[in-house]
Amino acid sequence: MRTGQEMYDFAGKLFPIGRSLTGEGVRETLRLMKEQVPELEICSVPSGTQVFDWTVPKEWEIREGYIEDGQGRRIVSYQENNLHVMGYSTPVDRYVTLEELLPYIRVEEDQPDVIPYVTSYYSPRFAFCMSRNQRDALPPGTYHMVIDSRLFDGELNYGELLLPGASGKEVLLSTYICHPSMANNEVSGPVLALWLAKWLKTLDRKLSYRIVFVPETIGSIAYLSRHLSEMKAKTIAGFVLTCVGDDRTYSYLETRKGNTLTDRVMKNVLSFAYPEYKTYSYLERGSDERQYNAPGVDLPVCDFCRSKYVEYPEYHTSADDMGLISPAGLEGSYEMMKKVINALEYNRYYHVTCLCEPQLGKRGLYPTVSRKGIYEEVKKITNLIAYADGTEDLIAISSRIGVPVEELIPIVEKLCGAGLLETVEEG
Repeated sequence: MRTGQEMYDFAGKLFPIGRSLTGEGVRETLRLMKEQVPELEICSVPSGTQVFDWTVPKEWEIREGYIEDGQGRRIVSYQENNLHVMGYSTPVDRYVTLEELLPYIRVEEDQPDVIPYVTSYYSPRFAFCMSRNQRDALPPGTYHMVIDSRLFDGELNYGELLLPGASGKEVLLSTYICHPSMANNEVSGPVLALWLAKWLKTLDRKLSYRIVFVPETIGSIAYLSRHLSEMKAKTIAGFVLTCVGDDRTYSYLETRKGNTLTDRVMKNVLSFAYPEYKTYSYLERGSDERQYNAPGVDLPVCDFCRSKYVEYPEYHTSADDMGLISPAGLEGSYEMMKKVINALEYNRYYHVTCLCEPQLGKRGLYPTVSRKGIYEEVKKITNLIAYADGTEDLIAISSRIGVPVEELIPIVEKLCGAGLLETVEEG
């Protein structure tokens, strides 16, 4: 559990940062991540830049936000919890009655004890957030609303890490860095992507990897506007990593077409490692897979989650805290994605080099001593050979013969080493 604990500890450093689409919180987050992976490049896009049908918004800066009662006691404060101020709130300094205050308070009516996460990125307004119980307990009187913020022409920031492999074919790992103080729905994804990057750096990679950390929606749109032609030419599979820190389940949301290499590898790995996993249709999309799969973009990108966004009760509330995620949950996601990546690294079309069954014994591939369970081991080898006709890749053979790719990899290596298998370019 050492890796999971390291991931959890770093998530704890990212958790309290006041992130939004733009601003110093995003830059601080990226700087901390760069300390973990120095090759990470921090990029910027100026406010007002046209990115397809969107425009990069003004940068938002907030210094303080609070409500005080008539005795000067602070009811809520941005410094206490950055969810207390609606994201991208415009400035205000006003004394009001309770009746005048209430329209500016946002609560989660069905969850009386939580603070909701609320934003208004593209329509200027202000508001405060608190629990329903706290709102309902406010007595009549005078209140002082203060938000010390500003919107100005600045920049949108994102992080990019390119890890080249022997092949120009790329795998995309994408995650977002724009939510304040939410553990599962925010920091778990970037932490998983970082630790996968550390591991990938140690591999003799056959594939190349593009790992991006973007503000959700506008960030992926801005990134695609700069790199679309290259990504369309190179990307063979892609994954949005989000909500990967709890330990309730595993989930996968299909690509738009549902039958890509990305879909096949996710279904294959999850079916062996966690058969109870949940599958969601692309019709239930909600993160950056919307941009990567958009018509004309057409990148084969799915979502990988534990509990999927929207589907768990703590989503977009203060209850999505460090107690919701765990070292075990993070490490489980890390190990699952390593299986996915390994499957892609070894996924080729293989063709047996001899006619009829090869004689395994003379090559030391058939056991000379009979023991319990030996038949199942031999069956894996012979079944792999039986379908190695160059028409199906390793993931398809794995699904067909009911053996995880990770168990087929050492067999493939032995058979290739013995000259019994060779790779072919395509089926």
